[in-house]
Amino acid sequence: MKRIVLLLAVLCSLLGYSQMKEGRVVYERTLQLPTRIFGDNPEIAAQLPKARTDQYELLFGNNQSLWQYLPDANSEGDPNTFTANGGAMVIRLAGGSNDITYCNLDKGTRVEQREIADRNYVVTDSIGKIDWKFSGESKTILNYKVFKATTQRIGSRMQMTMENGEMKREQVPDTVSIVAWFTTDIPIAVGPATYQGQLPGLILELDENNGRTVFRAVEVSPKVSVSKIKEPKDGKKITAAEFDKERDKIMEEMRRNSPNGQMRIRTMN
Repeated sequence: MKRIVLLLAVLCSLLGYSQMKEGRVVYERTLQLPTRIFGDNPEIAAQLPKARTDQYELLFGNNQSLWQYLPDANSEGDPNTFTANGGAMVIRLAGGSNDITYCNLDKGTRVEQREIADRNYVVTDSIGKIDWKFSGESKTILNYKVFKATTQRIGSRMQMTMENGEMKREQVPDTVSIVAWFTTDIPIAVGPATYQGQLPGLILELDENNGRTVFRAVEVSPKVSVSKIKEPKDGKKITAAEFDKERDKIMEEMRRNSPNGQMRIRTMN
């Protein structure tokens, strides 16, 4: 019944509004530092900021999208880095300010520009489909009526532990709960980060793991330079599987070369 109600709402929305085929969305991303990477060492967690907020932009048009970091005067360096003690402690999470995600919805392809240790890569992959559940719940964001969709992503994550003064990392199972709010007023299957090609409308808000990572649209505009929506080319071209192997190799190099007296924890899963 809930699915029927949602489908009717979608149809009414599509009939009642002029369709926005292209545009630009500015999102605020609030990232909570996952203190669980420290295992049972609360002293380390207490020295770091708990969260940071940065802005990103999504450009879409011609059934393509481009997602990238939006530099802001209030931002402090790399959007995925947490620092403390004058830089003596650095927590570097996956991603960076130069990362770009391009998607072609017609072809079902995703091309990402990724940077690790000053090395650029262009990673090609397909757009993975997620099994969403619709509740029929709705609310308003930026004067758009949005509908709720939920799902889970089952995968793995890196957990950091400290043993005898040495930081170690291990891969452990991880399940991510996801709540998305999308609008059929803009019936393009795009949204923040890698959430492209998923829902029958633009995602204006998305929450991973009860606030661990939250994306909220703060501006929606029909004005966009469609010519800017193109595949990134700056970097070594590899597949997603090849990138995973390259990343692990670089991580091991960083661990061996980490300078004494400076703690640098990097998680790039």
